[in-house]
Amino acid sequence: MQLTSYGAALEVTGSQHLLEVNGKKILLDCGLFQGRRQESFDKNSLFSFEPSEIDTVVLSHAHIDHSGNLPTLVKKGFTGVIYCTEATQSLCEVMLLDSAYIQESDAEYMARKHPDTALTPIEPLYIHEDAELALKSFKGKPYDKPFEVAPGVTVTFREAGHVLGAAIVVLDIDDAGDGKKKRLVFTGDLGRYRLPIIRDPYPIDQTDYLLCESTYGNRTHDPIEEGIPALARVINRTIKRGGKIIIPAFALERSQELIYSLHILIHEKKIPDNLPIYLDSPLANAITSIFKQHVELYDEEIKKEFKNHNPFIMRQLRQTADVEESKNLNHFIGPCIIISASGMCEAGRIRHHLKNNIEDPKNTVVIVGYMAENTLGRKIVEGNKQIKIFDHMYKMNAEVVIMEAFSAHADMNDLDGYIKPINSLKKVMLVHGEIDQSEPFAERIRAYTGAETIVMKPQVTIDL
Repeated sequence: MQLTSYGAALEVTGSQHLLEVNGKKILLDCGLFQGRRQESFDKNSLFSFEPSEIDTVVLSHAHIDHSGNLPTLVKKGFTGVIYCTEATQSLCEVMLLDSAYIQESDAEYMARKHPDTALTPIEPLYIHEDAELALKSFKGKPYDKPFEVAPGVTVTFREAGHVLGAAIVVLDIDDAGDGKKKRLVFTGDLGRYRLPIIRDPYPIDQTDYLLCESTYGNRTHDPIEEGIPALARVINRTIKRGGKIIIPAFALERSQELIYSLHILIHEKKIPDNLPIYLDSPLANAITSIFKQHVELYDEEIKKEFKNHNPFIMRQLRQTADVEESKNLNHFIGPCIIISASGMCEAGRIRHHLKNNIEDPKNTVVIVGYMAENTLGRKIVEGNKQIKIFDHMYKMNAEVVIMEAFSAHADMNDLDGYIKPINSLKKVMLVHGEIDQSEPFAERIRAYTGAETIVMKPQVTIDL
């Protein structure tokens, strides 16, 4: 049995891990790499393995850096089944089509606005028809019920506590190579305890091998309880300046969490109840509808907090219907909140809102999620005084506030607390983290478990 990481090794996006066992090839996730435009296109369009040789895909969750390159995989020859949770299947039905739309739209925009530049690519990675074809291969499965994905390989999805439908993937394996029974657990993206809306991560008590994310392997977050009061302070001081609050947010989970938080603040009279709130993301609007359909996945806190009314419906919330309505926000006068995608500012409408608002010192940009290396979002986090958007430079005069209390990723304390109780660990493989996060995490794991711990490197095969 062998494992090779083809993405999200020594980096955070583009999750792709290939498990070879019993003569079959099982791909864990197939996400988009996000970073510099040309580098991203090259990495996402060229697989380092033959897609037609992959027998099965097991998808941990719907975030684009985990699911977003499935249409390319199918386009290049994959014909197997894509297994995921039922909620993840519902989410991917809108997210992959939206991803195709964004790529087509961005390609058209760049070709129209900059026909004489060397900016590439000016072709989309995949189109609507490719995404539709990939979706035909999906097969949704419930949590906590084992199912076979290949001879001698049984998968059970457990709650990851990260986003709606996210799963910890438990693979129980009869390895024909050495005749041994083995368990491999892939965390996908592990969530935090006490996050609003979704349930806490399912505890794993035993596994031989652990393929674990390390996004925040050496950092702590602000307590979850501090997020909502801190958001209120930012909003109120921006209102006093007469400015707008611009929030880049992942369409999945983060946008809904923000709506939930703003709903609470308005209900508790912590922010003005006449403040316009715009959710400017067709994808986030569609995903919010899916959230309404999966009440069974909510945690008990949100059920108690909102009782018989929906946390995602409030009169102050305005969901933009089309591009023209989105453009009209450029001319809006006075304070408002604009929540828009993409979360790392690499695509979609958020780049237009940043372009039109970051030069005004009255405004505030609120960062509520992880920003990968070389993304526009990371440049904002790093405090760059000038930001390139659509091949033009803009001065960063707006206030920038980073709020890690809203992170849906486990921090170092969450990760350590999750791994320490696991019995029988033989080997831990760390992925989905930059080296300054994954290496200190690996040292701690070696100290408190005694298990061999490896920071996975791209395209280096590990025997299990």
